[in-house]
Amino acid sequence: MRAFRLLAVSALVLPLAAPAQVPAKAPAAGPARAVRRDIPLTNMIRRAFAAGTRDSTGRPGKNYWQTQVDYTINARLDVPAMRITGRESVVIHNNSDSAMRSVQMRLDQNLFAANVPKAESVPEITDGMKVTRITFNGETVDLNPPAPQRRGPGGAGGALPQVRLAAIGLNTTSARITLPKPIAPHSTATLEAEWNFKAPTSDNGRGIRMGAWGDSLVQVAEWYPRVAVYDDLRGWDTDPYLGPSEFYNNFGRFDVTIDAPAGWLVGATGILQNPNDVLTPTARERLSHALESDSVRPIVTAAERGPGKSTVDGTRLSWHFIADFVGDFAWSSSDRFVWDATRATIPEKGVVPVYLLYEPSHAAQYAQAGPLARHALEFYSKLWMPYVFPKLTLSDGPDTGMEFPMFIGSSAGAADHETGHQWWPMMVGVNETWYGFMDEGFNQYMNTLSAADRNKQPANLDGMGQSYGRTSGDETEAPLMWDANYGGPMYRFQAYQKAPLMLSMLGGIVGDTAVWRAQSEYAKAWLFKHPSPWDYALFMSNALKRDLGWFWYYWLFTTESVDGSVAAVKSANGKTTVTVRQDGQMPSPVVLRVKFAPKGAKIVAMKNSVMTDSATAVVTYPVDVWFSGSRTFDAVLSFGPRAIEKITLDPSCRFPDRDPVDNTWPKQTVQAAPAAAGGPPGFGRPRCE
Repeated sequence: MRAFRLLAVSALVLPLAAPAQVPAKAPAAGPARAVRRDIPLTNMIRRAFAAGTRDSTGRPGKNYWQTQVDYTINARLDVPAMRITGRESVVIHNNSDSAMRSVQMRLDQNLFAANVPKAESVPEITDGMKVTRITFNGETVDLNPPAPQRRGPGGAGGALPQVRLAAIGLNTTSARITLPKPIAPHSTATLEAEWNFKAPTSDNGRGIRMGAWGDSLVQVAEWYPRVAVYDDLRGWDTDPYLGPSEFYNNFGRFDVTIDAPAGWLVGATGILQNPNDVLTPTARERLSHALESDSVRPIVTAAERGPGKSTVDGTRLSWHFIADFVGDFAWSSSDRFVWDATRATIPEKGVVPVYLLYEPSHAAQYAQAGPLARHALEFYSKLWMPYVFPKLTLSDGPDTGMEFPMFIGSSAGAADHETGHQWWPMMVGVNETWYGFMDEGFNQYMNTLSAADRNKQPANLDGMGQSYGRTSGDETEAPLMWDANYGGPMYRFQAYQKAPLMLSMLGGIVGDTAVWRAQSEYAKAWLFKHPSPWDYALFMSNALKRDLGWFWYYWLFTTESVDGSVAAVKSANGKTTVTVRQDGQMPSPVVLRVKFAPKGAKIVAMKNSVMTDSATAVVTYPVDVWFSGSRTFDAVLSFGPRAIEKITLDPSCRFPDRDPVDNTWPKQTVQAAPAAAGGPPGFGRPRCE
């Protein structure tokens, strides 16, 4: 408002002064398109660079650190109430150079409580997570502290209020414990908690990462008070859990004991430590042969039900699991589970078991789940890096599309996708809440590669990059760098679908296999660490030995497209000039496929061309031709006097284009690929003519 007010005053005052009239000077002409070529740096990443925890190589910096959190959890499942009661002891390793003056806690189970913000509906409103006791280094934490006192009259002056050992926000998904005695740098502290909650019933719909089917099956996730990530970028992660966006977790050790009724099989993250105490001799014997072949073997059949048959005899059994270094822990239990087993062979490691836990009525959905998970484990191990965990479990339940370390809620339908998540975020610990594309998007991309390999076909990423042009400009699309928690109506496109289109274009510039090699190196560099988008972009640029600042700027920070076209074609003196125009803000290399007449004078190859057959050449000009700011570029083709029959811009359909009809000469009609039903433009599998 202040600027408008000043302009109005000037308009009134200037005529009274009656200044001499000076001819207006035309502003200097700027470029038709100002191409930004660097990657914007926020204050957060600048601080990390200054501290040496990250740097321009895209690798962890010399001073990189991260918090480690180790859990010892004892939980009890009570049926038919389907209530889980737990107590935990958590060792917090402050590996930073700063004192922790508070501890941020994730109470994700509160998503199911009333009056808690949600971005999607839940299958049942419950009482949420009831935290009944917390201690910190042996001292009791006040769970119902009084409201904070104001400092003196009007809130100013007076002594600072004394910091209490208290928990604030226990009825939300992100609570805080204030500490009178901070956790010193490079030291540890121990937090203990007791809690309980009812598993939400999901009989009439899909669960949200967990849930119960009646009183005979439960999937348990987002289930324990979790210490939030404290990192070098933002300190404590305080983003709320709203439902669609997933998690950002510390790595650490989990030692978990689950007390369940006898006859109830339990599958979980980690390795079962006491099989003799819970499994029948028959089940143990069958398990001993699970790694002998790729066949799917029964461990507990549908006919084996109840104490003494599905498990050892008794009233209640304690299942003890340990996972040495993971970011989360999930489990499931049922008195109806069928348990099958197969194996996967991991490069540089050997065989690991793959377990299937499912209801007998869902046998058809799980018939191919084992082979699909095996293929995914083996394929992604070769593509990125070897699977590091000692097993994988696929579990039936209300959520048939959710991932956790060594444990996924999936049948055959999502087996490849959910197994892919073992790489990100389970092995490369990205912030899924904020940057969903580094998790879901990368996974969607590699699922395309896996499907092609499974069908013994070469991967075809043509058409994907170009299709983004039909989405670009939609006001409901958030840029990839926008916090996915607030991604809006196109959250799914932002988190899942855009990154594959981005990597399709990158492959169109450097080659798909080069992208895969660089992505593999990135995964290995950030194994069990927490990369940011800046780390990824800088790493990939260095690994590909390209200045790709312009590429990352337009794909990560904007919703722009290239929108190229063949504006004109003229021939003279044995040369053909192709005028290429780009109406979008995003630049791209100029790639032309030139189709010659089948007969005629010898074709003289150009230095920047490749002959794909005896009458076709592909000519490439680098993206640099646009950096001066022009919207047009004249590509001069000097192949000799052989007649040219057709010219196609972006023949592999890798660069975002709103309407590729104008990409050919002579002009012709090309029908764009339709969007998938119910999705935004460009959401379906695109075609490349």
